[in-house]
Amino acid sequence: MKWKDNEQSTNLEDRRGSGRSKAAIGGGGALLILVIGLLLGVDPKQLTQQISQSQQGAGEAGAGSGAEPSPRELEQRAFTATVLRFTETVWEEQFRKAGQQYTPPRMVLFSEAVSTGGCGDAPSAAGPFYCPADRTVYLDPTFFDELAQNLGGSKAEFSQAYVIAHEIGHHVQNLLGYSDLVDKKRRTLPPEEFNEWSVRLELQADYLAGVWAYQGQRKFRFVEAGDVEEAIASANAIGDDRLQKRSTGFTSPEKYTHGTSQQRTRWFTRGLKTGDFAAMKELFSTPYEQL
Repeated sequence: MKWKDNEQSTNLEDRRGSGRSKAAIGGGGALLILVIGLLLGVDPKQLTQQISQSQQGAGEAGAGSGAEPSPRELEQRAFTATVLRFTETVWEEQFRKAGQQYTPPRMVLFSEAVSTGGCGDAPSAAGPFYCPADRTVYLDPTFFDELAQNLGGSKAEFSQAYVIAHEIGHHVQNLLGYSDLVDKKRRTLPPEEFNEWSVRLELQADYLAGVWAYQGQRKFRFVEAGDVEEAIASANAIGDDRLQKRSTGFTSPEKYTHGTSQQRTRWFTRGLKTGDFAAMKELFSTPYEQL
């Protein structure tokens, strides 16, 4: 992915090495949280409940190390800030064409654990997530190592950009009211019925990541040979079916909350091929069995 020497976003905060509280998660609890978190978009409040059930206590906040960022950390920061700026430019333009105004989110880089403004605390095992309450994406960059080493995803930079764009997609949904719609379903429907709405929301975020890639490529020409295939590999790696089978040995479709590998790949690819922002509404009108 060609990203260097492009403008970086100013809406990024790097908290790595800040010495903030770290949750002490051990044994099977950590594995369970990791599997759930890697689905992307998990509610940190749910994670906090699971953490409290699986740990004896939480680590105390310590003093910051004061160490200078490593070259790798500086590279990660620059990459993330650049991708974030790519998303800002694309969505500002798409919202403007739709007669609306785009308000960009913030992004926080962290390590080990993070305290959010409105979604409680979360460990790195949660994976990247978007908190609607404070309109912020939280990311521990070591997630990308986990994705590649243990789940069959890719460490290629465009794959990482896809993950970031998926979380920014949740921000787009929040601005347009889709998140509120699904949250109301969460409060009124039994879990097995609500899960279908959760899947729609996640697949829509994948579609928006594809739209971003299409529009971003037209503007910045950042896609290189093999990038799309690597991103699809990562989308395929984090489907509900693959993660459930990996963790339990079988799948339970009624418990899907993010969509199968095939669905996630299909909708990301559709957004990538069409770049049609307005068509995101199809995710909430298409019969569920046809998603």
